[in-house]
Amino acid sequence: MPGGKRGLVAPQNTFLENIVRRSSESSFLLGNAQIVDWPVVYSNDGFCKLSGYHRADVMQKSSTCSFMYGELTDKKTIEKVRQTFDNYESNCFEVLLYKKNRTPVWFYMQIAPIRNEHEKVVLFLCTFKDITLFKQPIEDDSTKGWTKFARLTRALTNSRSVLQQLTPMNKTEVVHKHSRLAEVLQLGSDILPQYKQEAPKTPPHIILHYCAFKTTWDWVILILTFYTAIMVPYNVSFKTKQNNIAWLVLDSVVDVIFLVDIVLNFHTTFVGPGGEVISDPKLIRMNYLKTWFVIDLLSCLPYDIINAFENVDEGISSLFSSLKVVRLLRLGRVARKLDHYLEYGAAVLVLLVCVFGLVAHWLACIWYSIGDYEVIDEVTNTIQIDSWLYQLALSIGTPYRYNTSAGIWEGGPSKDSLYVSSLYFTMTSLTTIGFGNIAPTTDVEKMFSVAMMMVGSLLYATIFGNVTTIFQQMYANTNRYHEMLNNVRDFLKLYQVPKGLSERVMDYIVSTWSMSKGIDTEKVLSICPKDMRADICVHLNRKVFNEHPAFRLASDGCLRALAVEFQTIHCAPGDLIYHAGESVDALCFVVSGSLEVIQDDEVVAILGKGDVFGDIFWKETTLAHACANVRALTYCDLHIIKREALLKVLDFYTAFANSFSRNLTLTCNLRKREWFSMANAL
Repeated sequence: MPGGKRGLVAPQNTFLENIVRRSSESSFLLGNAQIVDWPVVYSNDGFCKLSGYHRADVMQKSSTCSFMYGELTDKKTIEKVRQTFDNYESNCFEVLLYKKNRTPVWFYMQIAPIRNEHEKVVLFLCTFKDITLFKQPIEDDSTKGWTKFARLTRALTNSRSVLQQLTPMNKTEVVHKHSRLAEVLQLGSDILPQYKQEAPKTPPHIILHYCAFKTTWDWVILILTFYTAIMVPYNVSFKTKQNNIAWLVLDSVVDVIFLVDIVLNFHTTFVGPGGEVISDPKLIRMNYLKTWFVIDLLSCLPYDIINAFENVDEGISSLFSSLKVVRLLRLGRVARKLDHYLEYGAAVLVLLVCVFGLVAHWLACIWYSIGDYEVIDEVTNTIQIDSWLYQLALSIGTPYRYNTSAGIWEGGPSKDSLYVSSLYFTMTSLTTIGFGNIAPTTDVEKMFSVAMMMVGSLLYATIFGNVTTIFQQMYANTNRYHEMLNNVRDFLKLYQVPKGLSERVMDYIVSTWSMSKGIDTEKVLSICPKDMRADICVHLNRKVFNEHPAFRLASDGCLRALAVEFQTIHCAPGDLIYHAGESVDALCFVVSGSLEVIQDDEVVAILGKGDVFGDIFWKETTLAHACANVRALTYCDLHIIKREALLKVLDFYTAFANSFSRNLTLTCNLRKREWFSMANAL
């Protein structure tokens, strides 16, 4: 389904994305500024690696990192950190914190409040960099009695990557300068889930591929492409050197339009492999450079301008005349947008007829070239009376004459008459009519006619004999898609579903169809035998099995048993996976996208790729009630397994059950309610 996802899409220019712009090596936390003690709602992988804590261990802890304080942590610094949070200010500190294994480490800690569109502080962003290498070597229980050189050596050993990660910063540039946070913090945009739900936004210089202007422009390019496909073979075959200024100007204008199209392609969105609309300028440029740029550039070179000069060598002129054929690469522009053109039923028939006429035109140019090559024997300088050109010249009263003074043959039919006669012959041959008034006589002409009749029979049978079949095949999925959309629209109208909910339903259907292309996964799996179905399911769930340590000790049989029980669901922004109070009957693994966990109208966690939420069924005997809402922030792919199915596998594979229970850590346990007090944000 052309067009990609519509409705709510992943935000592209939010403040958070501008903050996290450059480096994926940074370490940071996000804390909720609306709740007392500012609990952590998100921690990236860099912080988990730096601190030694698992993400689930950090969630709901204080953003002040009080859980990492120790006996050597400076009390005054602790008080300054808390005052910074209390006053919702930006600040930076050098603070001594302790890893999970109680190893002391010096950190450069930066705190920055994040405000929403109402200028209300909703989040705190805390970034950390290891600066142990540049501090006085730490003396703790493990290093007592060591010399200063020995402690320095240990600090250097533990901080090899610090020099690469640390960028010197000026504290005065950080405080109260929110607009430069993106430069100072140097975070990567791929590590923070998008927080806000926003309407689609694109940069001002980016053109949406489905907008009215781009659709009109594509049809203009289609028309000019057919113009090129007609004129290039004609000019090459009939050796028409562009001395006509009007034609030269027209061809130059066409070349300029195609060059403009190249520029527009560098600024036009496209549909990504996941069905999402890509509007990032860098990704657009890279995609175009890797695909059609070279072909488009070769087809736009100004070959006519070189041939327009009178003093150009004949050999060079012939070369550039032949290179005009490269312009036929412009037909690739039609091929890449064929799905777009085929959306319209009338366009399909028009394109098929145009293709038939285009083939006839090309064959007519070749037919004339054969006659022009054979009509005059250049070795003996005599006319070949059995050539079809000679017979045509006699029949229309324009015979060839030999100019004795110049020593050349003159006369013969005009080029317009020659082209019309050639096209007439190829059309009658392709349609298998063949009146016989123009017929091949030489061996080369007969061989070409045989090949042309073979091509003609295939084209005629394919295009005209199976038009109905072609329509059915091209529109099978499209008709099913539109039928489903019409049924949904009728349902929403009949039951007067509110506008907001109706838009969510339509957005979900469109995005899901874009992802699945109308393929029913369950139906396909039901066709396969049990063994093959299990192999396919293991492949479909490979991201879950590879990323989570809980599955590392599972045997092949255990993984296959689990894989067939997993289900994949696709969620649109705003969809609620769990409502507060519902039974938690499934374990959910986030494969892509981001979600928020909302308890009492407050965000208590933001979940992203690799997180797990649900309930610890294998440790509880009763079914839990969800204590919070779980809502999708972006388009999400979740792999879920039902409680009964998971317990059945764990009961059978007892060895795996012990490993699974020990190694699986829930990022968000919906059975456990978080208790907090509200804070008054500035």
